[in-house]
Amino acid sequence: MSKVELNKKVKNFKLAATGEQNITLTSLKDHNVVLYFYPKDSTPGCTQEGLDFQASLAKFKRQNTIILGVSRDPVRSHEKFKTKQKFKFDLLSDEDESLCKQFDVIKMKNMYGKKVRGIERSTFLIDSTGKLREEWRKVKVAGHVDEVLAAVKALNKAK
Repeated sequence: MSKVELNKKVKNFKLAATGEQNITLTSLKDHNVVLYFYPKDSTPGCTQEGLDFQASLAKFKRQNTIILGVSRDPVRSHEKFKTKQKFKFDLLSDEDESLCKQFDVIKMKNMYGKKVRGIERSTFLIDSTGKLREEWRKVKVAGHVDEVLAAVKALNKAK
């Protein structure tokens, strides 16, 4: 499977999502897409990251940008998480890790002294033509959404 590269087209994907739908990258054309990968539903860091995106959702919408969260959790778990936190954006279920592999976000991590495979918190900005324009890896939640929004604004100004 080919990995993503900056300033190159992202290969189309299709994943099950909240709202009983399947989302493809091609269905989102004409919009910028922020794809953020997070380790697990309903954990403190992942909840805060989602809440931060939710708090800035109107600003992203004004920039013609769609927010999508991605983890390996099943859709049922995503639905509960989305409802509880009142997210107004969709969450994609990547149980087979196909999108995680495409974006190379599965890493060995230390969890309480044990090595485990998991998603490294990462965010990707795809422009309205389907090209990857920015990537953030090893994301720290605090201040991250502001950084992503600034990048979206810069991208739109450059058009």
